[in-house]
Amino acid sequence: MAGVPHHLARWTGLAGSLLLAVSAFLGGVFPDGDLRPTPVSIWQGPHGPLILASWLVGTALMAWAWWSLRNAVPSARWALVTVGLWLLPLLFVPPMGSRDAYAYACQGASFANGISPYEYGVSALPCPWLDTISYIWRDTPAPYGPLFVLIAGAVVKATGSLTGAVVAFRLLAVAGVTLTAACLPVLARRCGVPVGRALWLALASPLIGVHLVAGAHNDALMVGLLVAGLAVVAARPGRPVPLLAGGVLLGLAVSIKITGLVVIPFAALAAIGGPYRFRALLRDGGPVVAGAVATVMGVTFAGGLDFGWIGGLESGGEVIAWTSPPTAVGQTAGYVALLFGLHVDALPVARAIGVLALAALLLWLWWRARTRDPFFHAGLALAATVALSPIVHPWYWIWPLTVLAATARDGVWFAAVALVGSFLVLPDGTGLARYTKLPGAPLMTLLLIWAAVRLVRSARADRAADRAPDPAIRGAD
Repeated sequence: MAGVPHHLARWTGLAGSLLLAVSAFLGGVFPDGDLRPTPVSIWQGPHGPLILASWLVGTALMAWAWWSLRNAVPSARWALVTVGLWLLPLLFVPPMGSRDAYAYACQGASFANGISPYEYGVSALPCPWLDTISYIWRDTPAPYGPLFVLIAGAVVKATGSLTGAVVAFRLLAVAGVTLTAACLPVLARRCGVPVGRALWLALASPLIGVHLVAGAHNDALMVGLLVAGLAVVAARPGRPVPLLAGGVLLGLAVSIKITGLVVIPFAALAAIGGPYRFRALLRDGGPVVAGAVATVMGVTFAGGLDFGWIGGLESGGEVIAWTSPPTAVGQTAGYVALLFGLHVDALPVARAIGVLALAALLLWLWWRARTRDPFFHAGLALAATVALSPIVHPWYWIWPLTVLAATARDGVWFAAVALVGSFLVLPDGTGLARYTKLPGAPLMTLLLIWAAVRLVRSARADRAADRAPDPAIRGAD
Protein backbone atom coordinates (compact mmCIF):
# COMPACT_ATOMS: atom_id res chain seq x y z
CA MET A 1 0.00 0.00 0.00
CA ALA A 2 3.02 2.29 0.25
CA GLY A 3 2.59 3.11 -3.45
CA VAL A 4 -0.88 4.63 -3.02
CA PRO A 5 -0.88 8.21 -4.40
CA HIS A 6 -1.21 10.79 -1.65
CA HIS A 7 -3.95 12.72 -3.40
CA LEU A 8 -5.98 9.51 -3.87
CA ALA A 9 -5.76 8.71 -0.15
CA ARG A 10 -6.70 12.28 0.79
CA TRP A 11 -9.88 12.41 -1.30
CA THR A 12 -10.83 8.83 -0.53
CA GLY A 13 -10.70 9.62 3.17
CA LEU A 14 -12.74 12.77 2.64
CA ALA A 15 -15.38 10.74 0.78
CA GLY A 16 -15.47 8.38 3.73
CA SER A 17 -15.91 11.28 6.15
CA LEU A 18 -18.82 12.63 4.09
CA LEU A 19 -20.50 9.21 4.13
CA LEU A 20 -20.06 9.04 7.89
CA ALA A 21 -21.69 12.47 8.14
CA VAL A 22 -24.65 11.11 6.15
CA SER A 23 -24.97 8.17 8.55
CA ALA A 24 -24.90 10.59 11.49
CA PHE A 25 -27.63 12.83 10.06
CA LEU A 26 -29.85 9.82 9.31
CA GLY A 27 -29.08 7.61 12.29
CA GLY A 28 -26.91 9.41 14.80
CA VAL A 29 -27.42 9.80 18.54
CA PHE A 30 -30.49 12.04 18.70
CA PRO A 31 -31.90 13.16 22.09
CA ASP A 32 -35.20 11.40 21.45
CA GLY A 33 -33.65 8.31 19.87
CA ASP A 34 -34.11 4.69 20.91
CA LEU A 35 -32.15 4.01 24.12
CA ARG A 36 -31.99 0.28 23.48
CA PRO A 37 -31.32 -0.12 19.77
CA THR A 38 -30.02 -3.27 18.13
CA PRO A 39 -28.48 -3.78 14.68
CA VAL A 40 -31.75 -5.44 13.62
CA SER A 41 -33.92 -2.55 14.84
CA ILE A 42 -31.67 -0.09 13.02
CA TRP A 43 -31.91 -2.12 9.80
CA GLN A 44 -35.71 -2.27 10.07
CA GLY A 45 -36.08 1.41 10.99
CA PRO A 46 -36.32 4.44 8.71
CA HIS A 47 -33.39 4.59 6.28
CA GLY A 48 -31.87 1.55 8.02
CA PRO A 49 -30.01 0.03 5.05
CA LEU A 50 -28.72 3.46 3.98
CA ILE A 51 -27.52 4.27 7.51
CA LEU A 52 -25.61 1.02 7.87
CA ALA A 53 -24.22 1.12 4.32
CA SER A 54 -23.00 4.73 4.59
CA TRP A 55 -21.45 3.96 8.00
CA LEU A 56 -19.71 0.80 6.82
CA VAL A 57 -18.44 2.17 3.51
CA GLY A 58 -17.48 5.53 5.05
CA THR A 59 -15.52 3.87 7.86
CA ALA A 60 -13.85 1.50 5.41
CA LEU A 61 -12.76 4.35 3.10
CA MET A 62 -11.34 6.43 5.95
CA ALA A 63 -9.63 3.40 7.48
CA TRP A 64 -8.10 2.37 4.15
CA ALA A 65 -6.81 5.87 3.44
CA TRP A 66 -5.34 6.20 6.93
CA TRP A 67 -3.71 2.78 6.93
CA SER A 68 -2.37 3.05 3.38
CA LEU A 69 -0.23 6.08 4.26
CA ARG A 70 0.91 4.91 7.67
CA ASN A 71 4.53 4.90 6.49
CA ALA A 72 4.31 7.27 3.53
CA VAL A 73 3.08 10.69 4.66
CA PRO A 74 4.59 13.42 2.46
CA SER A 75 5.01 15.98 5.23
CA ALA A 76 3.66 17.18 8.54
CA ARG A 77 1.84 20.06 6.83
CA TRP A 78 0.20 17.69 4.35
CA ALA A 79 -0.93 15.47 7.21
CA LEU A 80 -2.47 18.37 9.14
CA VAL A 81 -4.29 19.76 6.09
CA THR A 82 -5.68 16.33 5.26
CA VAL A 83 -6.80 15.69 8.83
CA GLY A 84 -8.53 19.07 8.81
CA LEU A 85 -10.40 18.18 5.63
CA TRP A 86 -11.50 14.85 7.05
CA LEU A 87 -12.72 16.34 10.33
CA LEU A 88 -14.61 19.24 8.75
CA PRO A 89 -17.79 17.31 7.74
CA LEU A 90 -17.98 15.73 11.21
CA LEU A 91 -17.96 19.10 12.96
CA PHE A 92 -21.56 19.79 11.96
CA VAL A 93 -23.31 16.46 12.48
CA PRO A 94 -25.49 15.30 15.38
CA PRO A 95 -23.67 13.45 18.17
CA MET A 96 -22.36 10.16 16.91
CA GLY A 97 -21.06 6.96 18.45
CA SER A 98 -22.31 7.34 22.04
CA ARG A 99 -24.58 9.31 24.36
CA ASP A 100 -21.74 10.53 26.55
CA ALA A 101 -22.21 14.18 25.54
CA TYR A 102 -25.73 14.07 27.00
CA ALA A 103 -24.37 12.51 30.20
CA TYR A 104 -21.81 15.32 30.43
CA ALA A 105 -24.64 17.86 30.20
CA CYS A 106 -26.66 16.19 32.93
CA GLN A 107 -23.66 15.88 35.24
CA GLY A 108 -22.91 19.55 34.61
CA ALA A 109 -26.53 20.42 35.42
CA SER A 110 -26.27 18.50 38.69
CA PHE A 111 -23.11 20.33 39.70
CA ALA A 112 -24.51 23.71 38.63
CA ASN A 113 -27.48 23.09 40.94
CA GLY A 114 -25.34 22.24 43.95
CA ILE A 115 -25.48 18.45 43.73
CA SER A 116 -22.23 16.52 43.66
CA PRO A 117 -22.23 14.11 40.70
CA TYR A 118 -19.85 11.94 42.75
CA GLU A 119 -22.51 11.28 45.40
CA TYR A 120 -25.65 10.99 43.26
CA GLY A 121 -26.57 9.90 39.77
CA VAL A 122 -27.99 12.40 37.34
CA SER A 123 -31.53 11.20 38.10
CA ALA A 124 -31.30 12.94 41.49
CA LEU A 125 -31.69 16.45 40.08
CA PRO A 126 -33.70 15.36 38.14
CA CYS A 127 -31.74 16.34 35.08
CA PRO A 128 -33.98 18.17 32.57
CA TRP A 129 -32.50 15.97 29.84
CA LEU A 130 -32.64 12.67 31.73
CA ASP A 131 -34.47 10.92 28.88
CA THR A 132 -31.40 11.29 26.65
CA ILE A 133 -29.18 9.12 28.88
CA SER A 134 -28.94 5.34 28.79
CA TYR A 135 -30.71 3.67 31.70
CA ILE A 136 -27.62 2.07 33.25
CA TRP A 137 -25.88 5.45 33.69
CA ARG A 138 -28.74 7.38 35.31
CA ASP A 139 -28.06 6.34 38.90
CA THR A 140 -24.28 5.92 38.82
CA PRO A 141 -21.79 8.55 40.04
CA ALA A 142 -19.67 10.42 37.51
CA PRO A 143 -16.35 8.69 36.72
CA TYR A 144 -14.72 11.90 35.46
CA GLY A 145 -12.18 14.08 37.22
CA PRO A 146 -12.98 17.30 39.10
CA LEU A 147 -11.75 19.60 36.35
CA PHE A 148 -14.19 18.14 33.86
CA VAL A 149 -17.05 18.40 36.35
CA LEU A 150 -16.22 22.09 36.79
CA ILE A 151 -16.08 22.53 33.01
CA ALA A 152 -19.39 20.70 32.51
CA GLY A 153 -21.07 22.85 35.16
CA ALA A 154 -19.75 26.03 33.53
CA VAL A 155 -20.90 24.86 30.10
CA VAL A 156 -24.46 24.21 31.30
CA LYS A 157 -24.61 27.56 33.08
CA ALA A 158 -23.31 29.39 30.02
CA THR A 159 -25.50 27.67 27.43
CA GLY A 160 -28.69 26.79 29.31
CA SER A 161 -29.71 24.23 26.71
CA LEU A 162 -28.85 20.71 25.68
CA THR A 163 -27.97 21.72 22.13
CA GLY A 164 -25.73 24.53 23.32
CA ALA A 165 -24.01 22.22 25.79
CA VAL A 166 -23.33 19.59 23.12
CA VAL A 167 -21.87 22.23 20.80
CA ALA A 168 -19.65 23.49 23.62
CA PHE A 169 -18.41 19.98 24.42
CA ARG A 170 -17.61 19.46 20.75
CA LEU A 171 -15.63 22.69 20.63
CA LEU A 172 -13.70 21.55 23.70
CA ALA A 173 -12.96 18.27 21.94
CA VAL A 174 -11.69 20.17 18.90
CA ALA A 175 -9.51 22.24 21.23
CA GLY A 176 -8.08 19.02 22.65
CA VAL A 177 -7.30 17.67 19.17
CA THR A 178 -5.71 21.00 18.24
CA LEU A 179 -3.56 20.92 21.39
CA THR A 180 -2.41 17.43 20.46
CA ALA A 181 -1.51 18.56 16.94
CA ALA A 182 0.49 21.50 18.32
CA CYS A 183 2.48 19.56 20.93
CA LEU A 184 2.96 16.14 19.35
CA PRO A 185 5.80 17.31 17.04
CA VAL A 186 7.93 18.25 20.07
CA LEU A 187 7.56 14.77 21.52
CA ALA A 188 8.15 13.10 18.15
CA ARG A 189 11.40 15.02 17.52
CA ARG A 190 12.66 14.16 21.00
CA CYS A 191 12.04 10.46 20.31
CA GLY A 192 13.45 10.44 16.79
CA VAL A 193 10.13 9.77 15.08
CA PRO A 194 9.17 11.53 11.81
CA VAL A 195 6.74 14.30 12.70
CA GLY A 196 4.51 13.72 9.69
CA ARG A 197 4.09 10.05 10.51
CA ALA A 198 3.38 10.81 14.17
CA LEU A 199 0.68 13.36 13.32
CA TRP A 200 -0.87 11.08 10.73
CA LEU A 201 -1.08 8.04 12.99
CA ALA A 202 -2.38 10.02 15.95
CA LEU A 203 -4.94 12.26 14.24
CA ALA A 204 -6.13 10.68 10.98
CA SER A 205 -7.66 7.54 12.47
CA PRO A 206 -11.45 7.20 12.00
CA LEU A 207 -11.68 7.01 15.80
CA ILE A 208 -10.70 10.69 16.01
CA GLY A 209 -13.40 12.00 13.71
CA VAL A 210 -16.19 9.74 14.89
CA HIS A 211 -15.59 9.56 18.63
CA LEU A 212 -13.58 12.64 19.58
CA VAL A 213 -15.06 15.25 17.23
CA ALA A 214 -18.53 13.97 16.33
CA GLY A 215 -18.89 12.13 19.65
CA ALA A 216 -17.47 15.10 21.64
CA HIS A 217 -15.69 12.81 24.12
CA ASN A 218 -13.71 14.41 26.92
CA ASP A 219 -10.88 12.00 26.02
CA ALA A 220 -9.80 14.62 23.45
CA LEU A 221 -9.09 17.19 26.15
CA MET A 222 -7.38 14.63 28.37
CA VAL A 223 -5.11 13.43 25.57
CA GLY A 224 -4.27 16.98 24.50
CA LEU A 225 -3.20 17.96 28.03
CA LEU A 226 -1.29 14.69 28.40
CA VAL A 227 0.70 15.25 25.21
CA ALA A 228 1.31 18.89 26.17
CA GLY A 229 2.72 17.83 29.53
CA LEU A 230 4.98 15.21 27.98
CA ALA A 231 6.15 17.70 25.36
CA VAL A 232 7.19 20.20 28.03
CA VAL A 233 9.10 17.48 29.90
CA ALA A 234 10.74 16.36 26.64
CA ALA A 235 11.81 19.88 25.75
CA ARG A 236 13.27 20.85 29.13
CA PRO A 237 14.70 17.86 31.03
CA GLY A 238 16.62 18.81 34.14
CA ARG A 239 15.03 22.29 34.33
CA PRO A 240 12.89 22.62 37.52
CA VAL A 241 10.48 25.37 36.46
CA PRO A 242 9.52 23.89 33.05
CA LEU A 243 9.27 20.44 34.65
CA LEU A 244 6.91 21.83 37.26
CA ALA A 245 4.81 23.30 34.43
CA GLY A 246 4.82 19.92 32.69
CA GLY A 247 3.62 18.32 35.90
CA VAL A 248 0.79 20.85 36.13
CA LEU A 249 -0.35 19.96 32.60
CA LEU A 250 -0.24 16.26 33.44
CA GLY A 251 -2.22 16.97 36.60
CA LEU A 252 -4.87 18.75 34.54
CA ALA A 253 -5.08 15.69 32.29
CA VAL A 254 -5.60 13.46 35.34
CA SER A 255 -8.27 15.92 36.52
CA ILE A 256 -10.18 15.17 33.32
CA LYS A 257 -9.72 11.38 33.42
CA ILE A 258 -7.71 9.42 35.93
CA THR A 259 -6.11 7.38 33.13
CA GLY A 260 -3.43 10.02 32.75
CA LEU A 261 -2.08 9.00 36.15
CA VAL A 262 -0.14 6.05 34.74
CA VAL A 263 2.00 8.39 32.62
CA ILE A 264 3.34 10.50 35.51
CA PRO A 265 5.96 8.00 36.83
CA PHE A 266 7.39 7.70 33.32
CA ALA A 267 7.40 11.47 32.89
CA ALA A 268 9.41 11.67 36.11
CA LEU A 269 12.02 9.36 34.57
CA ALA A 270 12.05 11.37 31.33
CA ALA A 271 12.68 14.55 33.32
CA ILE A 272 16.13 13.38 34.39
CA GLY A 273 18.84 15.42 32.70
CA GLY A 274 21.39 12.64 32.26
CA PRO A 275 21.68 8.97 33.19
CA TYR A 276 19.35 7.47 35.76
CA ARG A 277 20.32 7.92 39.38
CA PHE A 278 17.98 7.85 42.35
CA ARG A 279 19.10 11.31 43.39
CA ALA A 280 18.56 12.57 39.87
CA LEU A 281 15.05 11.10 39.92
CA LEU A 282 14.26 12.98 43.12
CA ARG A 283 15.83 16.19 41.82
CA ASP A 284 14.32 16.25 38.32
CA GLY A 285 11.32 13.96 38.61
CA GLY A 286 10.20 15.57 41.86
CA PRO A 287 8.90 18.79 40.24
CA VAL A 288 6.86 16.77 37.73
CA VAL A 289 5.20 14.68 40.41
CA ALA A 290 4.73 17.64 42.74
CA GLY A 291 3.14 19.73 40.00
CA ALA A 292 0.75 16.94 39.04
CA VAL A 293 -0.29 16.11 42.62
CA ALA A 294 -0.73 19.76 43.61
CA THR A 295 -2.86 20.41 40.52
CA VAL A 296 -5.20 17.48 41.13
CA MET A 297 -5.58 18.37 44.80
CA GLY A 298 -6.03 22.05 44.03
CA VAL A 299 -8.68 21.53 41.36
CA THR A 300 -10.55 19.04 43.55
CA PHE A 301 -10.78 21.27 46.60
CA ALA A 302 -11.23 24.50 44.64
CA GLY A 303 -14.38 23.04 43.15
CA GLY A 304 -15.69 21.96 46.53
CA LEU A 305 -15.49 18.32 45.48
CA ASP A 306 -13.88 15.20 46.88
CA PHE A 307 -12.32 12.08 45.45
CA GLY A 308 -15.62 10.28 44.91
CA TRP A 309 -14.86 10.24 41.18
CA ILE A 310 -12.42 7.38 41.79
CA GLY A 311 -15.24 5.24 43.16
CA GLY A 312 -17.33 6.15 40.15
CA LEU A 313 -14.95 4.15 37.97
CA GLU A 314 -16.50 0.95 39.35
CA SER A 315 -19.74 1.67 37.50
CA GLY A 316 -18.04 0.65 34.26
CA GLY A 317 -18.21 -2.96 35.40
CA GLU A 318 -21.89 -3.04 34.46
CA VAL A 319 -20.91 -3.20 30.80
CA ILE A 320 -19.84 -6.66 29.62
CA ALA A 321 -18.08 -6.77 26.25
CA TRP A 322 -15.27 -8.87 24.81
CA THR A 323 -13.37 -5.73 23.79
CA SER A 324 -11.91 -5.95 27.29
CA PRO A 325 -9.45 -8.90 27.28
CA PRO A 326 -10.04 -9.83 30.96
CA THR A 327 -13.78 -9.74 30.36
CA ALA A 328 -13.32 -11.87 27.24
CA VAL A 329 -11.37 -14.44 29.27
CA GLY A 330 -14.16 -14.56 31.84
CA GLN A 331 -16.77 -14.97 29.11
CA THR A 332 -14.75 -17.71 27.42
CA ALA A 333 -14.32 -19.58 30.71
CA GLY A 334 -18.08 -19.49 31.17
CA TYR A 335 -18.65 -20.83 27.65
CA VAL A 336 -16.19 -23.67 28.21
CA ALA A 337 -17.88 -24.54 31.51
CA LEU A 338 -21.23 -24.74 29.73
CA LEU A 339 -19.82 -27.49 27.52
CA PHE A 340 -19.57 -29.59 30.67
CA GLY A 341 -22.99 -28.59 31.96
CA LEU A 342 -21.65 -26.09 34.51
CA HIS A 343 -22.80 -22.54 35.08
CA VAL A 344 -19.79 -20.50 36.17
CA ASP A 345 -19.53 -16.71 36.48
CA ALA A 346 -15.81 -16.23 35.91
CA LEU A 347 -16.01 -12.51 35.19
CA PRO A 348 -15.17 -11.22 38.71
CA VAL A 349 -12.14 -13.50 38.96
CA ALA A 350 -10.91 -12.74 35.45
CA ARG A 351 -11.26 -9.00 35.96
CA ALA A 352 -9.50 -9.16 39.35
CA ILE A 353 -6.61 -11.06 37.76
CA GLY A 354 -6.49 -8.43 35.04
CA VAL A 355 -6.11 -5.64 37.63
CA LEU A 356 -3.33 -7.52 39.43
CA ALA A 357 -1.59 -8.24 36.13
CA LEU A 358 -1.84 -4.56 35.22
CA ALA A 359 -0.23 -3.48 38.49
CA ALA A 360 2.65 -5.92 37.97
CA LEU A 361 3.08 -4.93 34.33
CA LEU A 362 3.16 -1.21 35.10
CA LEU A 363 5.85 -1.76 37.72
CA TRP A 364 7.88 -3.84 35.28
CA LEU A 365 7.53 -1.25 32.51
CA TRP A 366 8.63 1.54 34.84
CA TRP A 367 11.67 -0.43 36.03
CA ARG A 368 12.57 -1.24 32.44
CA ALA A 369 12.18 2.40 31.40
CA ARG A 370 14.97 3.53 33.72
CA THR A 371 17.57 2.52 31.13
CA ARG A 372 15.42 2.91 28.01
CA ASP A 373 13.08 5.50 26.49
CA PRO A 374 10.57 6.52 29.20
CA PHE A 375 8.24 8.18 26.69
CA PHE A 376 7.82 4.98 24.65
CA HIS A 377 7.22 3.03 27.84
CA ALA A 378 4.60 5.58 28.86
CA GLY A 379 2.75 4.66 25.67
CA LEU A 380 3.11 0.98 26.49
CA ALA A 381 1.79 1.65 29.99
CA LEU A 382 -1.30 3.33 28.52
CA ALA A 383 -1.79 0.39 26.17
CA ALA A 384 -1.56 -2.04 29.08
CA THR A 385 -4.02 0.06 31.09
CA VAL A 386 -6.58 -0.09 28.30
CA ALA A 387 -6.00 -3.76 27.50
CA LEU A 388 -6.39 -4.95 31.10
CA SER A 389 -9.31 -2.74 32.09
CA PRO A 390 -12.68 -4.35 32.89
CA ILE A 391 -14.34 -2.30 30.17
CA VAL A 392 -12.81 -1.06 26.92
CA HIS A 393 -14.60 1.24 24.50
CA PRO A 394 -12.93 1.57 21.07
CA TRP A 395 -12.03 5.23 21.60
CA TYR A 396 -9.98 4.28 24.69
CA TRP A 397 -7.29 3.08 22.30
CA ILE A 398 -6.74 6.70 21.26
CA TRP A 399 -4.84 7.22 24.55
CA PRO A 400 -1.93 4.87 23.82
CA LEU A 401 -2.17 5.36 20.06
CA THR A 402 -1.39 9.07 20.40
CA VAL A 403 1.65 8.61 22.63
CA LEU A 404 3.01 5.62 20.71
CA ALA A 405 2.59 7.47 17.41
CA ALA A 406 5.18 9.97 18.61
CA THR A 407 7.49 7.57 20.47
CA ALA A 408 7.58 4.21 18.63
CA ARG A 409 10.52 4.34 16.23
CA ASP A 410 9.96 0.94 14.66
CA GLY A 411 6.68 -0.34 13.27
CA VAL A 412 3.10 0.83 13.64
CA TRP A 413 1.66 -2.38 15.10
CA PHE A 414 -0.31 -0.37 17.66
CA ALA A 415 -2.39 1.27 14.92
CA ALA A 416 -3.98 -2.07 13.97
CA VAL A 417 -6.06 -2.03 17.16
CA ALA A 418 -7.53 1.36 16.26
CA LEU A 419 -8.22 0.07 12.76
CA VAL A 420 -10.36 -2.79 14.10
CA GLY A 421 -11.97 -0.63 16.78
CA SER A 422 -13.25 1.82 14.16
CA PHE A 423 -15.80 -0.77 13.02
CA LEU A 424 -17.19 -1.74 16.44
CA VAL A 425 -19.68 1.07 17.13
CA LEU A 426 -22.65 2.05 14.95
CA PRO A 427 -23.62 5.72 14.40
CA ASP A 428 -26.28 5.66 17.13
CA GLY A 429 -23.83 4.27 19.68
CA THR A 430 -24.79 0.61 19.39
CA GLY A 431 -21.75 -1.48 20.30
CA LEU A 432 -21.38 -4.49 18.05
CA ALA A 433 -19.37 -6.32 20.73
CA ARG A 434 -22.61 -6.91 22.62
CA TYR A 435 -23.96 -8.93 19.69
CA THR A 436 -20.80 -10.81 18.79
CA LYS A 437 -19.93 -12.52 22.08
CA LEU A 438 -19.30 -15.62 20.02
CA PRO A 439 -16.80 -15.72 18.40
CA GLY A 440 -15.54 -12.39 19.81
CA ALA A 441 -14.67 -13.55 23.35
CA PRO A 442 -12.82 -16.77 22.35
CA LEU A 443 -10.87 -14.95 19.62
CA MET A 444 -9.88 -12.19 22.03
CA THR A 445 -8.76 -14.84 24.54
CA LEU A 446 -6.54 -16.49 21.94
CA LEU A 447 -5.10 -13.09 21.01
CA LEU A 448 -4.35 -12.37 24.67
CA ILE A 449 -2.52 -15.71 25.03
CA TRP A 450 -0.44 -14.94 21.93
CA ALA A 451 0.41 -11.45 23.25
CA ALA A 452 1.41 -12.88 26.65
CA VAL A 453 3.74 -15.39 24.99
CA ARG A 454 5.33 -12.62 22.91
CA LEU A 455 5.77 -10.47 26.01
CA VAL A 456 7.48 -13.27 27.95
CA ARG A 457 9.81 -14.00 25.03
CA SER A 458 10.65 -10.33 24.71
CA ALA A 459 11.47 -10.08 28.41
CA ARG A 460 13.72 -13.16 28.20
CA ALA A 461 15.50 -11.77 25.15
CA ASP A 462 16.12 -8.48 26.94
CA ARG A 463 17.57 -10.26 29.97
CA ALA A 464 19.80 -12.37 27.73
CA ALA A 465 21.03 -9.27 25.90
CA ASP A 466 21.76 -7.49 29.19
CA ARG A 467 23.76 -10.45 30.50
CA ALA A 468 25.74 -11.06 27.32
CA PRO A 469 29.35 -9.78 27.44
CA ASP A 470 30.31 -6.86 25.23
CA PRO A 471 31.62 -8.17 21.82
CA ALA A 472 34.47 -5.66 21.94
CA ILE A 473 35.57 -7.04 25.29
CA ARG A 474 35.43 -10.62 23.99
CA GLY A 475 37.54 -9.58 20.98
CA ALA A 476 40.09 -7.92 23.24
CA ASP A 477 40.31 -11.08 25.33
